Amino acid sequence: MSEFIEYSLLGLLSGGVTALVALSFVLIYKGTGVVNFAVGEVMMLGAYIYYAGAVTFGLPPWAAFVISLVVIGLLAVVVERAVLRPLSGQPTVAVLMATIGMASIIHGGVEAVWGGDTYSPPTLLPRTPLLMGDILIPGTVLGNFAVAAVLIGGFLAFFRYSRTGIALRATASDPVTAATLGININYAQRLTWVLSGLVGTVAGVLIASSAGLSPLLASAALAVFAAIILGGMDSVLGAIVASLIVGFVEALGAGYLGGKSRDVVPYVVVLAILVVRPYGMFGTRSIERL
Repeated sequence: MSEFIEYSLLGLLSGGVTALVALSFVLIYKGTGVVNFAVGEVMMLGAYIYYAGAVTFGLPPWAAFVISLVVIGLLAVVVERAVLRPLSGQPTVAVLMATIGMASIIHGGVEAVWGGDTYSPPTLLPRTPLLMGDILIPGTVLGNFAVAAVLIGGFLAFFRYSRTGIALRATASDPVTAATLGININYAQRLTWVLSGLVGTVAGVLIASSAGLSPLLASAALAVFAAIILGGMDSVLGAIVASLIVGFVEALGAGYLGGKSRDVVPYVVVLAILVVRPYGMFGTRSIERL
């Protein structure tokens, strides 16, 4: 029983960071209808900027963290204005290919500057573990979950109660009606890309601080697709709940069936649920007339 509780807690807590990555995907898809395949590379780039600030330039970790957020935020503004806005109104596949191109450019640039070695960035949070009888929870897992929970809670409150958050929701729901009501659609979409980049950067720094930093960090975002599809591509709440479920299933699978099952068991669960709800647990069910 203690093993089951420990695996369950580790899975649910690690699902918090997974939820951040899933949120980065969902923000873009919900706001623009585009699956952003550059999320992993942006997450990786933010972590490398944090590493450069904290290690190369010797800045305090929190200062390096803030700098990484600022740089990624500015990068998101430039990319939205120079690359994505000219593609507005074009087929979705054109924007999709643009995100794949951005991912390749970022990935190649990171490898050209830092190479393929694995680095150990300083941690933002204490590593003191939590011991409850026979159950041991690493401090980094607890800290990462705490940061993810606070950030996700702040985002939910922002979208529900702030004027800007309500404007973003209106734009995502019906851009034409939102524009007639006076909402600046271009600004809303730009802010969506910025918020997605900031969330991805936080997730990247947390993952790199606990598991190491290398170009392989970008591939962690692709593994989040199981949670996104399970929760629903356009549901923030679904991304959060599904990430916790996937983390829970991954931890149990790795604990009882071995580490290799981590990449298989979650997708088996996802497929089983999608057979019943093909649009995800919280996704919007669309009906088309033919």
